[in-house]
Amino acid sequence: MEKSVRTVTALKAQKKNPQRINVFLDGEFSFGISRLVAAWLQVGQKLTEECIARLLQEDRIERLYQRALRYLAYRPRSEQEMRRYLESHEEEEEVRGLVLERLKANGWLDDRRFADQWVENRAAFRPRGKKALSLELRRRGVQTAIVAQAVQQLDEEELAYQAAQKVLPRYQALDKSSFRRKLYDFLTRRGFTYEIVLPTIQRCWQEIHHDTEEVQEEV
Repeated sequence: MEKSVRTVTALKAQKKNPQRINVFLDGEFSFGISRLVAAWLQVGQKLTEECIARLLQEDRIERLYQRALRYLAYRPRSEQEMRRYLESHEEEEEVRGLVLERLKANGWLDDRRFADQWVENRAAFRPRGKKALSLELRRRGVQTAIVAQAVQQLDEEELAYQAAQKVLPRYQALDKSSFRRKLYDFLTRRGFTYEIVLPTIQRCWQEIHHDTEEVQEEV
């Protein structure tokens, strides 16, 4: 049986989205595809049904890839997070797999780098203990060995102290018992262990009241 062949008669950028091209075959609108996918098309070109099917498949891949890049723009993602995201936007496993491999090949997905960045960001803005950080990363599908390597060099005593500094203005007027209870609850919720929390509480209490004593002496 002779294969059906159609002719490209026009290529027009969409008014609402210039990054997509409307393809006209034999004088009629046929389909829209990404400008990148349409780059090799030209008026007068002959397309078989197989060529058209390949174009549409490549367009699905390109659209999903661009969607994935927008998802990454908010923050880095683990491979598992990206897999789940792609599953929610594309039913065909082959398309998802090709997009995932493209992301990895272009350096957008790397769980080892993701884990390091996650730990670095937490340490800078929301200090947490190794236990809490490990749990956060494992929930995002990062392998246990990678998690362990990412958190192994953390100074938990310093992290606990930095975390405590964020709430001390609210606690410094409390009596010692209330101060200890409040700060203990806060630090344990951040994943710090008993052995780390107690010295941190003592250090913070002494610093606050040492400063108070110095002010009183000056007065």
